[in-house]
This record gives sequence, structure tokens and C-alpha cells, in this order.
Amino acid sequence: MISNQIPMLFASLPFINVDLLSVGVAVAAIGLLGYEVYANNPASITNRSFFIFSVITICWSIVNYINYQVTQPTLVLWLLRFVIFFGTWYAFSFFRFLYVFPENKKEFPNWYRLALVPWIFIIAGLTLSPFIFPSIAEISNTGAVSKTVVAWGILPFALTVIVLVLSGLIIFIKKMLKTYGHERNAYRLILIGAALMWSLLITFNLVLPGIFLNVRYIPLGALFILPFVAFTSYAIYRHHLFNLKVATTVFLGFMVTVFTFVNVLYSTSASGVVINVTAFLIVLLGSVKIVRDTLTLQELTEELGQTNARQEGLIHFISHEVKGFLTKDAGVFASLSEGDFGELPEATKSFVGQALAESRLGADSVANILKASNLKKGTTSFKKEPFDLATLAIAAVEKVRAIADRKKLMLTFTADPAGAPYTFTGDKDEIGDHVFRNLVDNAVNYTPSGSIAASLKKENNKFIFAVKDSGVGITEEDKKRLFTEGGHGKDSIRVNVHSTGYGLYIAKNITEAHGGTIRAESEGEGKGSTFIVELPAN
Repeated sequence: MISNQIPMLFASLPFINVDLLSVGVAVAAIGLLGYEVYANNPASITNRSFFIFSVITICWSIVNYINYQVTQPTLVLWLLRFVIFFGTWYAFSFFRFLYVFPENKKEFPNWYRLALVPWIFIIAGLTLSPFIFPSIAEISNTGAVSKTVVAWGILPFALTVIVLVLSGLIIFIKKMLKTYGHERNAYRLILIGAALMWSLLITFNLVLPGIFLNVRYIPLGALFILPFVAFTSYAIYRHHLFNLKVATTVFLGFMVTVFTFVNVLYSTSASGVVINVTAFLIVLLGSVKIVRDTLTLQELTEELGQTNARQEGLIHFISHEVKGFLTKDAGVFASLSEGDFGELPEATKSFVGQALAESRLGADSVANILKASNLKKGTTSFKKEPFDLATLAIAAVEKVRAIADRKKLMLTFTADPAGAPYTFTGDKDEIGDHVFRNLVDNAVNYTPSGSIAASLKKENNKFIFAVKDSGVGITEEDKKRLFTEGGHGKDSIRVNVHSTGYGLYIAKNITEAHGGTIRAESEGEGKGSTFIVELPAN
């Protein structure tokens, strides 16, 4: 039932509104596409030429439509002259686009600058003179102009348009034959669209009215442009022509403007048409602004990404250099501390020992920054081999026991015997230093008093390493930043002045690279925390 009603609905619509809809669709399509092409690279001669072509196409489409909606003879005569005036520039802009495509810069030869361009100006001026359409010959019973007088000037106009179109297509075909693969496919799509467009225009806007006196399809001239727009758009999307960045936004803008223009179909009065056309133009201009804003945002995002990349490179370089200096300093202090240059006074020994510890701590902090950078870029490789997780966990705990004892913290480790053996295949050093030891070290640093309990067990085909402390705890806000690059808790720097914010980020990346997960649990500030690492047991 519905399928029968739809054709009846469209059959009952005034044909004048269908004409207007075709103009609206063509204007929206070529306008949005032309603007996006130009906005992506205004310096490109190809992009500028396509934009000029789109603007002239819009002008020609609108004038061509209006020409067949008015009945006043003098106005019709001048509108008809403007139709072929824009038709001249339409053919020339089409030729220019195909001539420069796909270059960013193009030096035009003397024949173009000194002969072709002046000739186009002459023909354009001729179209507005009485030498092509001198007067109106016949007016129908309805008051519409049905026939015009045609003078000799139509011949140079027609020859100029035909030569421009054929020359542009021939030049384009020669370029296409020099390409291969995807590039040739892109050329072929544009060529098909251009051929269809001009075939339709010549058939319905020249042959039918000129030979068969059928002018019914002339107002649909704008609709015949759509094949070129459609094939060019697909070539842009499929083969990345013009380096377009906001194609989705353009498509959505086009769909919105078309749906807005559908209201014109239901206009039954001149005032209704004017109102709906005005709404269409407002939506179209709004779509253009959205495209421009989206493009600007895209450019800012790319610039920000490039800036971040440069900053990361600089940080990586500086960190690498600083690490080298700190390592050398630590080597010197180690030699002094070990007596390689003779026995040191007691006061000096204490100073050198402290300097050695600070140098090593600084080198470790810089190493963490470098490690995080490499993990982010994906340049870190892991040496995977079988090892015992229990032995690794015990070693991590024992390395910080001295610090825990100085702070009078109770530090324990338990391994569930039921889970043995704890054999795991992975990078022993990375898991030991940057995962297990990092979690135990953090527990010691963020626990002013109380206890720390590390444990290892096997459960549901997973090895679970957990570190539970009675320290400062974690707020819900801090949890969001824990495992991020450089992420700090609200009071982490105050509690641990040496925190870089990269330790947990590194631990997370290494754990996930081994197929595991890491998480933190806490009942809140001042209520301690538990960090849990789960690694696959099989």
C-alpha cells in the first residue's frame, strides 16, 4: 500500500518544485565539496581551480533555473544571456581544473595567458550583447517566452564551449594514461563523472531544445552536474585526493541541507518557496561554517600532536643526556666510596655516600622517564624466558627491607604453597624491577607507619601478586590518575618528594605486555591501599 502511495505523492508534486529541488541538491553538493577542497589547501592551484569551478557552477545553476520560472520578456532575455555568460566561464573553469589537476603549482604557458584568457573574456562579453540573443520571438498563451531570436554570435560561443570541454577531457586522458594503479583509478572516476555530466548537459540542454524544441528538461540542468560531483567525491574518498580531513562532516552537512530543501516540494505559494529557500541557504551557510570550524579543530589537533611529538623527542634527548651525567657522577662517587683514590675522612665518607645515593636515585628517576617514553612509542622489546615468580617477589621485598626497617614498618611476604610451582615465562628483569619492586617500594614510601604485606598465590589459572599497606590510601579522584603517564595523586609529592609519576604507568604497560592486568583498591584517604597484579598462569 505504502509503495503505491509514494509514486502517487511525487507524481502530484508541482514540477516547478522538483526543478528547484534539483538546484538545491546540486548547489549543496558542489558548494560543500568545493569549499572543503579549497579550505584543505588554499595554496594549491588544483584546489583553487576546483573551488572556482564550484562557485561558477552554483551561479550557472541558479540563473538557469530562474530563467525558466519568469515570464517578463525583457527579464527572460537578460537571464538567458547570463545563462550562457556563466556557461562560458563554466566550460573554462572546467577546462582549467582538468588542465592543472593534480598539481599544487602550475606555470601557465603564453598561449593560455595571452590567447585563451583574452578570448574567454571576449566570448563572455559577446554573450551579454545582442549578437547572440537580440530579442524575444514568441510568447505562449500562458505568457511564458517560448522562442527567442538567435544571431550569429551563437557559433563562436558554441565552438568555444565544445573546444574547451573536449580539450580538457583529452588533456585529462593523456595524464591518466601516464598513471598506474590507484592513481589511475582516481583519474578514471573523475573522467567518468565528467563524461556523464557533459553528455547529459549536451543532450537535455542543447540537443533536445535545439533540434526537438523540447525545453522541459532545461531547468534540471543543475541535476546533470551531480554525476561529476558524485564520482569526484568518491574518488576523493576512495583514493585520498586533495588530502581531505573532514569528509564525514561535509557529507552530514550535505544530507541536512538536502532534507531542509525537501520542504520546498510542499510549498504551494511563492511566499512558501521564498521562506523554504531562505531556510535552505541558512542551513547551507551553517554547514559551511561547521566544515570550517571542524577543519580548524582538525588542524589544531594535528599541530598539537606535532608539538607533543617534538616535546617528547626533546624530553627523551634531555633525559638521556641527564641520565648519562648522573651515571658518570654515581661512578665517581662509587669509586671514592670504595677507596679507589685512597682512604677518605669519616666526614667525607658520609657526604660521598649520600651523594652516591642521590645520584643513583636521580639516574633511576630519569631512567623511568625514558622507559615510559619508549613504552609509549612501542620501541621496548621484552626478553621472555621461564623463571620463578616467588623468587622474584622475595627479591623485590628484600631489596626494600632496609628502608622499611628504618621507618619501623612491618614488612612481610607470603606465598601460598598450593600454587607452586610459580613458573612464568616473561621478561624477568622488567617484571622484577618495574612491577614487583615498584609496588613494594611505593608501599614503603607511602606508608608512614604500620605494616606492608606482600603475597603471591595461584587462582583461576592466574598468578596473583598483591601488596597491601596501611599507608595514606587512595581517593577516588586519585584513582583516575594512578596508572597514567606522569600521573600523581593529590598529595603524592608531599609524601614522596622523589615521585616522578611514571612508575605505575610503566608497571601497567609491562604487565599488559605480558598478558596481565594491574589495579589498585582502597577504601579511601588514610585507609591504606592494595595493588594487585594478575599474570596468566598457562
